[in-house]
Amino acid sequence: MSSSQDPLVVFTPSGKRARVPAGTSVLEAARSMGVDLDSVCGGRGICSKCQVQPAFGDHSKHGITASEDALSGFNSVEERYDRVRGLKTGRRLGCQACIQGDIVLDVPPESQVHKQVVRKAATTRHIEMDPATRLYYIEVEPADMHAPTGDWERTQAALAEQWNITGATLTLAMLAKLQTALIAAEYKATVAIHTARDGAAQVIGVWAGFAEPALFGLAVDLGSTTIAAHLTNLVTGEVKASGGVMNPQIRFGEDLMSRVSYAMMNEGGAGEMTRAVREAMNTLAAELVAEADLTTADIYEAVFVMNPVMHHLLLGLDPTPLGQAPFALATNSAMDLPARTIGLTFADEAQVYILPLIAGHVGADAAAVALSEAPQKVDPLTLIVDVGTNAEIILGNTSRVLACSSPTGPAFEGAQISSGQRAAPGAIERVEIDAITKEPRFKVIGCDLWSTDPDFATQTAVSGVSGICGSGIIEAVAEMRMAGLVDANGLIGSAEATGAERLRASGRTYSYLLHDASAEGGAVIEVTQGDIRAIQLAKSALYAGARLLMDEFGADEVERVVLAGAFGAHISPKHAMVLGMIPDCPLEHVTSAGNAAGTGAQIALLNVTARREVEALVHEITKVETAIEPKFQEHFVAANAIPHATAPFSGLRAVVPLPDPDFNAGGGGGRPRRRARR
Repeated sequence: MSSSQDPLVVFTPSGKRARVPAGTSVLEAARSMGVDLDSVCGGRGICSKCQVQPAFGDHSKHGITASEDALSGFNSVEERYDRVRGLKTGRRLGCQACIQGDIVLDVPPESQVHKQVVRKAATTRHIEMDPATRLYYIEVEPADMHAPTGDWERTQAALAEQWNITGATLTLAMLAKLQTALIAAEYKATVAIHTARDGAAQVIGVWAGFAEPALFGLAVDLGSTTIAAHLTNLVTGEVKASGGVMNPQIRFGEDLMSRVSYAMMNEGGAGEMTRAVREAMNTLAAELVAEADLTTADIYEAVFVMNPVMHHLLLGLDPTPLGQAPFALATNSAMDLPARTIGLTFADEAQVYILPLIAGHVGADAAAVALSEAPQKVDPLTLIVDVGTNAEIILGNTSRVLACSSPTGPAFEGAQISSGQRAAPGAIERVEIDAITKEPRFKVIGCDLWSTDPDFATQTAVSGVSGICGSGIIEAVAEMRMAGLVDANGLIGSAEATGAERLRASGRTYSYLLHDASAEGGAVIEVTQGDIRAIQLAKSALYAGARLLMDEFGADEVERVVLAGAFGAHISPKHAMVLGMIPDCPLEHVTSAGNAAGTGAQIALLNVTARREVEALVHEITKVETAIEPKFQEHFVAANAIPHATAPFSGLRAVVPLPDPDFNAGGGGGRPRRRARR
């Protein structure tokens, strides 16, 4: 019990304050007050995680004058630590310093358990550290012939007494390591314990004595086209390496249904795809740890988000039920499982957490987007579109959240486009067309200059101009529409009808010449009528999915649009809306969230509370199945027009020129007829 005469202690930055009995250690005071102060060694002065910075002098804001003797003097433990490892000037170990008078104590970021970290990727996100895998230093009672108990039983007792961890388990391999470690360090050890969803604790790593081993995890966004991962320190939250590889399953089919068909039509086909994606994961992990000067044995945990087909193929489950109604999942629950059971060559006892699936074709990637963007926590009606080969679409606000999946196909990735390619150096990614001269300029990946810059050729001498990627074709088609080279139906006009010399006859249709380096043996890059059609089909599927959710919600417009996904991060909001990929909305309310699914995976990797949050959230999301909704086809057909056949897009038209020529059959080669504004 404390009294009014006891010392008053104030912790910053939390601002928590209380009186504690004189002689109370800073660490004990912090724990009793619920202050965020770390400690791995249990107060033995070994780990240094509980460092604090006392602030002596007058603190009028807190009504405290702190004298130099408000804390006990340096003791032998602190002196030894300072001599061997060094303490920053003025710092004290909270487990050793005792409070003797009124004092203000600052807890630096590195001493906070729930420290905030900023992701290495472009999206800035603060994540509260609360990982499922943690390190614990323990001191185990030595063996005693008069009280014979095993090493593991005494270790369990130490975990319960020193860390309040009960019911922990371990494998035979871990038991052997524990036995060796205890003997080597006089019955002192550091253990890594992973806590599963059901609260079960398992020892997954053992080191002799006090140790600070490399303890890393992977946050993985397993997409149908690419696999992206972040290698993250599970103690500090620091992202040490990020990277991605193409999903090798592309060779079995570029879209999900093609892969399901491959599994249906080929005996052992699903197994082939499972082996391919697991090998790719191990390859990516090896590349990331090499970049960080680590080994795959330093990876103790991984979190995966993915669509249902990728989910089933990674786990070795049959994906064929997802090919037809009712699109039954083998399981939609979150999963905890050893990494080795799915062929991942990480640490021997590494664990995997897989986020829950929402339903049918709306997977864990959509759940991760919902976790990252949290539409259920904001009032404005928000549409979140994770653009990719298979688009995940979420619509909602504080009242309710809906989700669907829409098969956009690979056109947005540069596939099915005449000069299309994946995003790589040399690929056209930005396009502008002058509305008067009809002349283009463009940028390629790997060069910041526009093609009209005198130094462009020199800067791109190595990569050249090799093709056009997804963001490039979207901008090209939208710019052609704004320049009057393409009509609302998606038809390209002739040179005579448009006054554009770059329009060339191609059979019965026309193509727009973006770049011609044939004289130097380079590429000829055009936008063909077939390219326009491929983009129309993809964007129509995207819009129709969004429109279905709006129908279900009872809304005719949205207040915010968030473009998510690695591809969505590179889409120009203006060009996306000109195409009619997304509903009309003030352009300033259209933003990019980067790889939101990857961010969701990162959050789940570093915070177990977030895992429970997303597990609850998926049960609250209303799922709309586009494949069986009668109105999907109606919305799809209307969305074929650019931007739309019936939706007025009045907000867009107020800020963007959308001329309305008509290059219908028989008129494409003549003067364009004017038509009523849509």
